[in-house]
Amino acid sequence: MSKQNVFKGVTDSQQKLIEYWCSLRDSHGLVRRESMDPGQFRAMLASISIVEFDRFGTGRFRIAGSRLRQIFGMEARGRQIEDVLGEHGEAYCLGLAAALERGAPVGGVIEQEDGRMHAWVRLPLAGRDGQLRQVLCHDELVRARPKKGRPDPAGDDMSGGHDRAAA
Repeated sequence: MSKQNVFKGVTDSQQKLIEYWCSLRDSHGLVRRESMDPGQFRAMLASISIVEFDRFGTGRFRIAGSRLRQIFGMEARGRQIEDVLGEHGEAYCLGLAAALERGAPVGGVIEQEDGRMHAWVRLPLAGRDGQLRQVLCHDELVRARPKKGRPDPAGDDMSGGHDRAAA
């Protein structure tokens, strides 16, 4: 996998997280969960979750940051994906599956009904056995960019002006 084929992220936070993840890749291109230092992305922890898949393919949120309640509408930690996301669970799982299959970051932007953008990234993590069974997820809501020639009625984005939505 060449570096130019790696998803780079949509927001500044995601770009930093992906750069950190890439710096931890071993000779096989894997990042092991135990090599991740949460102190390196402390400011992002409220937007971070880790989903783990069991041998039957069932995904469960091992951890879920506090800001994710805004996106999911409930506390996700300890729950199965389907219990948290309901009808949107299948679409969410597609991003998780793509990260695990590719062994590389995947992400994108989803427009919300209220006009905000849900920027997401999925980073696969290997266990001690070298198997990819966990995914580090970063999800955040950002305001959509105004259309050319129209002022942004909100003035700045949801995160204090540090992140940006994709064009």
